[in-house]
Amino acid sequence: MPAPLHIVEFGHAIPKRADTVVIGGGIVGTATAYWLARAGQQVVLLEKGRVGAEQSSRNWGWVRQQNRDARELPLATHSLRLWEEMTRDIGQDLGFRKSGLLYLSDDPAEIATWAKWVRFAQGEGLDTRMLSAAETVDRAVSTGRAWAGGVWAPTDGIADPSRAAPLIAVGIAKHGGQVVQNCAARALEVEAGRVTGVITEHGTIKAQQVVLAGGAWAGSFLHQIGLPFPQATIRSSVIALAPGAEELPPALHTKGITITRRGDGGHTLAISGLGLVDPTPAMLAHARHFIPMFARRWRLVKPGGTEGWRSGFATRRLWRADRPTPMERMRILDPRPSPRAVAETLRRAQALLPALRALPVRSTWAGMIDMTPDGVPVIDGGLPLSGLVVAAGFSGHGFGIGPGAGHLVADIVLGRQPITKVEQYRLSRFGQAAWGKVSEF
Repeated sequence: MPAPLHIVEFGHAIPKRADTVVIGGGIVGTATAYWLARAGQQVVLLEKGRVGAEQSSRNWGWVRQQNRDARELPLATHSLRLWEEMTRDIGQDLGFRKSGLLYLSDDPAEIATWAKWVRFAQGEGLDTRMLSAAETVDRAVSTGRAWAGGVWAPTDGIADPSRAAPLIAVGIAKHGGQVVQNCAARALEVEAGRVTGVITEHGTIKAQQVVLAGGAWAGSFLHQIGLPFPQATIRSSVIALAPGAEELPPALHTKGITITRRGDGGHTLAISGLGLVDPTPAMLAHARHFIPMFARRWRLVKPGGTEGWRSGFATRRLWRADRPTPMERMRILDPRPSPRAVAETLRRAQALLPALRALPVRSTWAGMIDMTPDGVPVIDGGLPLSGLVVAAGFSGHGFGIGPGAGHLVADIVLGRQPITKVEQYRLSRFGQAAWGKVSEF
């Protein structure tokens, strides 16, 4: 069963011209188009299927600063403020709440790692607190057991994955932008080394700026114009329980299980880091970049099957702009959850929290998390193809930092002072600083 998704309808006609075309209607694409529309641009958001229907509605919904890579932390901090600002401006409930995030552990090494990060974060002005064994008693009362320690992040929170991207798209329209669903971008129109438009399945939109926020599809799209983008995907499985167990914390993480309360009062269950790697042509082409990451995570990340290959999102084939592409054959990536992962997730959750045993499973689903070799996104407007900005490879972190990432991309497009430095997000950090001539098609 697909993940829950709030459906919003928009018009179907595409304009002949725009200032900027944003490709991809996930959280990053919608946030980018929203900030561009607020700045007065004529912006068009293109989504091959439904806005928010892929990984942006299939994640846990966490909006966190805690345990972020230092390179992502500025985006996380800005995003906490921007979630609130966007909610006020759009006038819709995105489900954002500063509920606090609770981390619990019995592993001394894990606690020591958290303590090191907390010292760093407090030096950056964040409100995050280590919990002693005694202090976890009240915070973790719902587990019915003692813990060696933990972390409490009171200003972090959650938002609603089923509503956030679709309702941000409503904000795009509010500010005069255009949202087009069920319309795939087939190719970029290129002249003399710069973007001049986007060729879609329904015609061409002339534009001097294009943002590619295509999630798992980004690598294949860039391959069409000769830009290598090291990208792999992990198929992650999630369980949704029926409402109940109101006494549980809104967001709880342990090494064994992560639990999040949804807007309907139910709970989402997952095991952090657990997933299947479905081999794809694109991943195999860039395998050498990912060997260190997969070697570190071998206990949780296992080889998958042929689902990724068959879905077509990571092809190495070149497609033609005058014919249907893999994106039109697979409007929405809806991968199968792993039965083994689902069973293990439910077992762990019920063992830790007896209150969950009485709650029926409402649905299960999976999502394709697009990864970079270092787990940090690529946000880059300094590519060989002038006028193109790439925002992809968010490695499972995109939902929480989506508003900040979208704002940063808008800053790049508009040439204004960015909300944070951009050097740490360059594609060239993977050793591909120059690729030669960009293909034109």
